[in-house]
Amino acid sequence: MDGWHADAESFPLRRAFAISRGARAEAVVVTARLCRGGLEGRGEGVPYARYGETVAGVLAQVAALPPDADEEAVAALPPGAARNAADCALLDWRAKRASVRAWDLLGLPAPGPVPTAFTLSLDEPSAMEGRAREEAHRPILKVKLGTPADLPRLEAVRRGAPRARLLVDANEGWTADDYLALCPHLLRLGVALVEQPLPEGEDEALRGLPRPVPLCADESVHVAADVPRLLGLYDSVNVKLDKAGGLGAALALRDAARAAGLSVMVGCMVGTSLAMAPAVLVAQGAALADLDGPLLLAQDRPRPLLYDERGVHPPERELWG
Repeated sequence: MDGWHADAESFPLRRAFAISRGARAEAVVVTARLCRGGLEGRGEGVPYARYGETVAGVLAQVAALPPDADEEAVAALPPGAARNAADCALLDWRAKRASVRAWDLLGLPAPGPVPTAFTLSLDEPSAMEGRAREEAHRPILKVKLGTPADLPRLEAVRRGAPRARLLVDANEGWTADDYLALCPHLLRLGVALVEQPLPEGEDEALRGLPRPVPLCADESVHVAADVPRLLGLYDSVNVKLDKAGGLGAALALRDAARAAGLSVMVGCMVGTSLAMAPAVLVAQGAALADLDGPLLLAQDRPRPLLYDERGVHPPERELWG
């Protein structure tokens, strides 16, 4: 039947995944489908409780779109998972209707593979060392921290993966004192970047603090309009389609950050290859990418993205775009 449809789907994780705010054993995503003229476009969004989203709410937002909703109607949704899923579904449908790839519709260069970080879940130091040892072949490891006792964890990861480039993500879990206590050790342990050390709304405290390695905003940045207030606090922004509200908004945030002199990291929620596919377009030329969601799943979607030694590859048209 023509129109917008939305379904909640659950994808079990390979192992429990924990950050400073809690743990999960599955990824619950919303798949938006636009059926029109015998063609179906698909997009995926991940409802995130941290931003006040629920699965039911995201499903309702997508299902409420009128059957003939265009880019303007989708853009009227608030930034978040529903708008992201609908925006990507509409672009997928448009690409199929025109028999071209999504990047051609947007006037973007053909994408190539992008090196991506692999995320290590928050755990006890011994467990994190073991996981780091298992993943030590990867060039970039992102380490989930966010407690007052993180130095032993970080040292354990470095022992387990002595050559990997390390990114640290505190997920708003530190105080200014926690951050200051770790500062002298960041360079020693080869940390390349620290993501969201303080809670959103409290990060003005960063303005006067030492910055031995670059700081990246995540929870503190959603859309392009957020960029001006980050200046002097952060060196980089983490662009996520689920925060920005779709591919177009993510590209606008990326470009605004670069214009302001900030570097760009392209990240993700824990989702499937359908969610990562449009993010690969945003990640072209980014300083860092963290698009490892499918690598954390026990099972991905059919025709998933290819991950190899070159990173994550652009999608085949059977998956998206």
